[in-house]
Amino acid sequence: MVIAAALTVATVAACAATPDAGAADGAAPLVADAATTPRITWGPCPALPEDAGRDPRLTCGTVEVPLDYRNPAGEQIEVAVSKLPAAKSRDRRGVLLLNPGGPALPGLDTPRVVAPTLPPSVLAAYDLIGFDPRGVGHSTPQSCGLDDPSLAGLFPYPAADGSITANVDHARTDAERCATNAGKKLRYFTTANAARDMDRIRAALGERKISYWGQSYGTYLGAVYQSLFPERADRVVLEGNVDPTKVWANAKDNWGKAMSERFPDAARMAAARHSTLGLGGTVEEVTQTYLTLADRLDRAPAPVSGTELALTGSMLRTVTYSLLLSNDTLPVLTQFWKAAAGLADGTLTEADGQVLQQVFAAPPPTPGVPTDNQATMFLALTCGDARWSDDVDEYARRTAEDRAAWPLSAGMPANIWACAFWPEPIEEPVRVTGKGPRNTLILQNRRDNATPWEDGLGLSKVLGKRAAFVGADNGGHYVYDQGSTCVDEATVTFLTTGRLPGKKVYCTDVAPQ
Repeated sequence: MVIAAALTVATVAACAATPDAGAADGAAPLVADAATTPRITWGPCPALPEDAGRDPRLTCGTVEVPLDYRNPAGEQIEVAVSKLPAAKSRDRRGVLLLNPGGPALPGLDTPRVVAPTLPPSVLAAYDLIGFDPRGVGHSTPQSCGLDDPSLAGLFPYPAADGSITANVDHARTDAERCATNAGKKLRYFTTANAARDMDRIRAALGERKISYWGQSYGTYLGAVYQSLFPERADRVVLEGNVDPTKVWANAKDNWGKAMSERFPDAARMAAARHSTLGLGGTVEEVTQTYLTLADRLDRAPAPVSGTELALTGSMLRTVTYSLLLSNDTLPVLTQFWKAAAGLADGTLTEADGQVLQQVFAAPPPTPGVPTDNQATMFLALTCGDARWSDDVDEYARRTAEDRAAWPLSAGMPANIWACAFWPEPIEEPVRVTGKGPRNTLILQNRRDNATPWEDGLGLSKVLGKRAAFVGADNGGHYVYDQGSTCVDEATVTFLTTGRLPGKKVYCTDVAPQ
């Protein structure tokens, strides 16, 4: 988990029953038949946000899928798909579907982002396929009409005294908003149905199998796909991993520990620049400065001049969490801490004010997509995939324990979410197993604050001999193309030859931050 226009509805794509396809409970097993499924009509892609660029080779189209796979001939929705064609070569193997995670990040432009990081051998082997998962972006986008459209607005940090009373009220309100504005149909926008959509995409591409690269939440989507359709998955790369046994109420169990392991990477950088940042000369001093500042902002938010914002402790923690996801943003994070301290002290410089403006600048809207789309679909997936407890007292107890154990995350990971007030899921979570061919490469950083090391090991245990595990002595949420030749060579070798390491690999060739 991390932290991003109604389309025409028409008839269902043709399908044929086979034993290996995953149908929703109560429906006959369905797998899309590439021989009879209408092909995608490729054309221009939907409009981008203002000033955003796009690879001119990228084309887009849509695939019609059932809203409810238990009623495949019923209401249809559309899933938007993009293609960056393989370089002209006799080495083309097939298609590589890409998912950037989220949950609920749009993926139409992911091929453009990924292509520059791949060598010619991979670009010659695969058409790169992006898609907005159902309900996300241009794929029949959903909206709850949330007051705070940002994903960060969902993170339930307790009050300064540790109370979760306001969090309970906020969670209940968000759940009620979704029930009122998005309605009962939102229950069908789940990971299992998104995986079934992927098989419709496969068929609409005319492919017998698909290769897949999923990052973050995309690892869970990929694991579900290859569990539902084990004979349809070719080569699968899963990067920055979700433990499928913890979806979703327990997915946050290791967040506090993971923050405590990742935070020193940034604190060490800040300590090395103590003469200019003034945050402390050691990791311990920087950490204490940060904790003191967060507590201070909890109790007295600092207004940001020229905006309607007031910097709170929750905002400080959320920005920190986000900027820890990439090593490239650690310098910005340390500057943000300095700026936040200056704002609280009333000594903000012009340069520090520019840092705050950079961090808090709202992204331009995407034409045709509701502003709260990602937040809505984050809730739809995390609340609709699996059951959550509705025991408020239990959330309060666990939050207090987590807050004491892991001060950097302040009890947020164990706190109550809107999922406590959500309708029952339409089906049980898909059981991910090690049944199937050995065709999966797991990539995991040792210090990942979003999907912790333990979660990567958990996925590896579940997949067993079906997967190879490559860990990296690195921080952040991204593993490939982050400075490790060991990681990159293992990934490229797998995608181009199918060869996986025979045993767990731990890559140490990463430059220290």
